[in-house]
Amino acid sequence: ADRPGRQLVSVVVPVFNEEDNVGPLHQRLRKVEASLEGAAMEIIFVDDGSRDGTYERLRALRRDDDQVRIVKLSRNFGHQAAVTAGVDSAAGDAVVLIDADLQDPPELIVEMVRKWREGYDVVFAVRARREGESPFKLWTASLFYRLIRRITQVEIPLDTGDFRLMSRRLVDDLLRLGERHRFIRGLVAWLGYRQIGVEYVREQRLSGETKYPLRRMLKFAVDGITSFSFVPLQLATWLGFLAASSAFVGVGVVLYYRLFTDIPLPGWASVMISLLFLGGVQLMTLGLIGEYIGRIYDEVKARPLYIVEEKHGFVNTRASG
Repeated sequence: ADRPGRQLVSVVVPVFNEEDNVGPLHQRLRKVEASLEGAAMEIIFVDDGSRDGTYERLRALRRDDDQVRIVKLSRNFGHQAAVTAGVDSAAGDAVVLIDADLQDPPELIVEMVRKWREGYDVVFAVRARREGESPFKLWTASLFYRLIRRITQVEIPLDTGDFRLMSRRLVDDLLRLGERHRFIRGLVAWLGYRQIGVEYVREQRLSGETKYPLRRMLKFAVDGITSFSFVPLQLATWLGFLAASSAFVGVGVVLYYRLFTDIPLPGWASVMISLLFLGGVQLMTLGLIGEYIGRIYDEVKARPLYIVEEKHGFVNTRASG
């Protein structure tokens, strides 16, 4: 830690095109530090390939505050990779993850630190209410959290994001997990240790646009499900049994009408329906298998999860992770 005799809390902030938000976030984090008795704070901003003036704003913050650290990635690697880059660089006794849009209140860190000092290794923030989000977004988010909890063997807390505090010993274990398609909240739940939640009201984004439109939300959901569940593959097996069972029933019906009745069987419609059904099942099954094979392919290439272009404020200048 930079201040002997005091605990160090590392706050990791992944940023992508957040030039109007990093300044207000920094101000509020500094006020939070003043409320943390016996603790200092370092703020690690991870610039995930921003194309606006975010990096220049971060350099200006760094000039005025030597506890601001900057990790500039060589391009946009995605939110979870940027979080990992920040955690890799964190030196704190505890590490807090928070986004830059100020939907998650930095003031909650005070309560998180209190719970950590009581002996908890993870203090995650539970969204009791979400302001300014559409009914569709609220419904899909609720559905996702409950679906992934039901089909995985990991107890991932409901209605939580990546906003959380983690102890140093849990962070050290988290850094040992090397998969590329990362789902941080799932990995943290998988690690275990003592965990507790604190409720809060999620506010509207301060400025700028959401970094999780529907397409990215769907990709994130697929990453989470495939990282912690084989149920989609088992679903393919169940669909195969369903198709086979339907075929056997169909054969029985055809034989009955052919052998015991004089009712003519029109063939074209029934044949086309059967072919479309079987073709759909096969293509969906191949797609599910392809999702898992694609992830295996990414893992065996063993490329770095991210590449660092520049680092400011660190002794360790490791360039990749």
